[in-house]
Amino acid sequence: QVQLTESGGGLVQPGGSLTLSCAASGTMFTIYGLGWYRQAPGKQRELVAIMFSGGNANYADSVKDRFTISRDIDRNTVSLQMDSLNPEDTGVYYCYEDRSGGLYWGQGTQVTVSS
Repeated sequence: QVQLTESGGGLVQPGGSLTLSCAASGTMFTIYGLGWYRQAPGKQRELVAIMFSGGNANYADSVKDRFTISRDIDRNTVSLQMDSLNPEDTGVYYCYEDRSGGLYWGQGTQVTVSS
């Protein structure tokens, strides 16, 4: 099994920045991809950013050029740098990893963008 633990959420003003981190522990099966989803109140969970095992990354159109996903292979962590935040970015952010042992999710971390 793989356990994912997120950190870094919080309250930020519009235009501000936050960095989310997700640390993986447990059995490190072969990884196919990892990334971040978010769920705003009353909305479905949506993909924010994904990084494939080769290092390529894709982003939702709504966060392109504002968010950056990165991975530290040695530390088994994935981060999401979020800049120029706006109220529409508010939600619970979940990291996930797609490994040969299955699909794993973190518990979620709240991000609130408000003045």
